[in-house]
Amino acid sequence: MDLPLPWTVKFPAIVAVTLGVLLASYHLLVRPTFLGELLNGRRVPRRSAGIEVRPARHPARASDTADFTEASVAELAGVTRRYGKRLALDGLSLAVRPGELLAVLGPNGAGKSTAIGLWLGLLEPDGGSVRLLGGSPRDVVSRLGVGVMMQEVALAPMLSAREHIALTASVYRAPLTVGETLALTATEALADRRYGKLSAGQKRQVQFALAVCGRPRLLFLDEPTVGLDVQAREAMWRTIRHLRDNGCAIVLTTHYLEEAEALADRVVVLAQGRQIAEGSVDEMRALVTRKRVRCVSTVALDEIRRWAGVVDAVRKPGTLEVVEVTTSNAEALVRRWLDADPHLSRLEVEQASLADAFTELTQEAA
Repeated sequence: MDLPLPWTVKFPAIVAVTLGVLLASYHLLVRPTFLGELLNGRRVPRRSAGIEVRPARHPARASDTADFTEASVAELAGVTRRYGKRLALDGLSLAVRPGELLAVLGPNGAGKSTAIGLWLGLLEPDGGSVRLLGGSPRDVVSRLGVGVMMQEVALAPMLSAREHIALTASVYRAPLTVGETLALTATEALADRRYGKLSAGQKRQVQFALAVCGRPRLLFLDEPTVGLDVQAREAMWRTIRHLRDNGCAIVLTTHYLEEAEALADRVVVLAQGRQIAEGSVDEMRALVTRKRVRCVSTVALDEIRRWAGVVDAVRKPGTLEVVEVTTSNAEALVRRWLDADPHLSRLEVEQASLADAFTELTQEAA
């Protein structure tokens, strides 16, 4: 049971965290208050008597606006980025459209984190152009409509989820209320629990709530469901779909390929800093020639493995009869199997999964 902290302890802690959030707001995309304006040297948009006051902008250079489409909320155009002698991104061009969920996949070191860091203004490109919500990622105004859920997040352990949401929402122009945020993210049960007392999965739920409380136009999610149980994962997926259906653009990076398969409108696969494939989930799966064929059959596995086009053959766990075969030529396999066992039953042919496509594509690029 949590005991309430006295205000002599809580008030200084809240002040310290507030200052930390205000500083983070300048560097990590949320709306700056007076402190952020001082740091940025310009005013943020405000409305007065129905008139919006816009901050002064530096004149755009032709190179800043070239190759970008009005339909995109974020773009990389021919971007290169090096870490010493290592080339992390090699001429990458990538765009995110309003109301779509883009899954950016790739093995470790493929350039996913570098691409996200460029969009967030945390890194500078060595070549090419980067745009965020119509402006530069370094421009505070361009950051006002962005929400971020990173894989590693440090939050004050003594504050409740409700207090964290209220604190984060206070730096946005038109955020959701705390109640709306809790309802949207299905975190009402966590509202009054201290963050430090939450499990790893519950902390991820609170971090997701902080990412969406500012009504983002563009949302970055880095491994969002790590540590979540099945019910919490399904709830987060529902919220993600709701946000996308209401026009929010979402960039998802995940190693859970079934998550990308369930959520993504479009998939981009990176390898060695380059884009090696792009398309819908179905288009990505169609790139793979392999398919899975299942049936109930008495033919021995060793015999099946000798047939042309067979990559692997196994009996399904917990069964003695269901055989699953991975093949590069499903039609030829089915004909051969019917010849060998005319009494086979429960025949199923399944398209390759996104995981199969990812594995084949990245192996070819290695």
